[in-house]
Amino acid sequence: MDETAEQGGSRVADRRVPFELHPLRDDIVGEVHARPFRAAEAPRVFHHMAFQSWTGPSAAGGTDAGSGDDFEQLVRFCKAHGAPPPAPGARHHVVSLGGAELSWERHTEFTTMTLSVAPPPDDPFAAPNISSLAAFLPKPPGPLIVSTRVALVPLADELPDLAAFDPSSLCVSRVDGGAIVATDFRPDRSGFTRILVASRSLSAARAGALVQRLLEVETYRTLALLGLPEAQRIRPIVDSIETQLLSLTLRMRDGTGLDLSRELLDRLVSLAAEVEAESVGATYRFGATRAYWELVGQRLLSIHEERVQGFDSIEGFLARRLKPALRTCESVERRLSDLAAKLARTANLLRTRVDIELESQNRDLLDSMNRRARLQLRLQRTVEGLSVAAVSYYVVGLIGYLLRGGETALDLPFDPAVATAVAVPFVVVVIWALVRRIRRGHADE
Repeated sequence: MDETAEQGGSRVADRRVPFELHPLRDDIVGEVHARPFRAAEAPRVFHHMAFQSWTGPSAAGGTDAGSGDDFEQLVRFCKAHGAPPPAPGARHHVVSLGGAELSWERHTEFTTMTLSVAPPPDDPFAAPNISSLAAFLPKPPGPLIVSTRVALVPLADELPDLAAFDPSSLCVSRVDGGAIVATDFRPDRSGFTRILVASRSLSAARAGALVQRLLEVETYRTLALLGLPEAQRIRPIVDSIETQLLSLTLRMRDGTGLDLSRELLDRLVSLAAEVEAESVGATYRFGATRAYWELVGQRLLSIHEERVQGFDSIEGFLARRLKPALRTCESVERRLSDLAAKLARTANLLRTRVDIELESQNRDLLDSMNRRARLQLRLQRTVEGLSVAAVSYYVVGLIGYLLRGGETALDLPFDPAVATAVAVPFVVVVIWALVRRIRRGHADE
């Protein structure tokens, strides 16, 4: 079978497949190979750094923490050192630098760089600080958030030398049945937290997998705590809005009137908008905190940790120190969600009251309009009656003038006064009929 493979992007395509391939098939199939374990043999030191490249949405409107061109920087770095560049769109790449090896990985909101070198002969942690390592790394995409150093050394005794660690936070565990892991989670003077892996019988593949999992534990537990400053920032805002909401609900309970209801509704809408603005960034950050903490638990479970007598285990130490912070994030997230629901319910109640008050006002207005219409109708009928009488009076007068003139000129055989009197009812009826017809014509229009 004629197959072609593109290394770095994990793309494999069979040119002879008689079917149309899904455009994402190669990416999905290759995802399980995106970040393979690198074999590692003792002694070896791994300088691991994570740089934040994307902060997610926030109430301030910002999202990008870095330059966003970390891939281009890696390509330039590879060209400058004569190393093969990564494949287009690659999220993982390894650069060989003589006796050192740089592993670059791009994640959703951070990028990691791990420099693997041979350790100094006396102290594996006596290595360069962060500033001096910058010359051996591509330009980072954003601020440094994680820096840790893992020393992989052979184990000759029951326990390695632990004098370099702080006893108050020292954790020592037996992992994978063939190694001792020790760390105090404290940055040293060079800016790195230190993790010692003393291997007695681990193969190079298992040692490399163990180192990567420990680096992921340190990275994810640090990123999980990014939610704590956000929770501490939002908590006073939530307290203030809850206090204002209580005041508004008391005013709504004790007060009446459309003007007051509109004022309260405007204020509620403003508070709801403030809560939603805070929720945009907080929901993402707290969700990421939960996801990172779950990854920490999964990585710790995968190394099969056993506590060494007299020391804390890594899992126990992290659970005891980090869970209060995580519960704070959960509490603030829950309060923020509950507050949004309370504001929505209160606003709905207030809108209902405003609608009822508006309906009452509209009903009163319609009643007033009906009364005015009835009054106008009575006035119109009165005016119509008066107008019929007035017009009839003038018409009868004209008839009287005609009859008196005819009596003089034509010697009429009847009395003009009697004839005028007889014409009065006929004139009134005719005028009334004309006025009625005109009114109906206007009504039809």
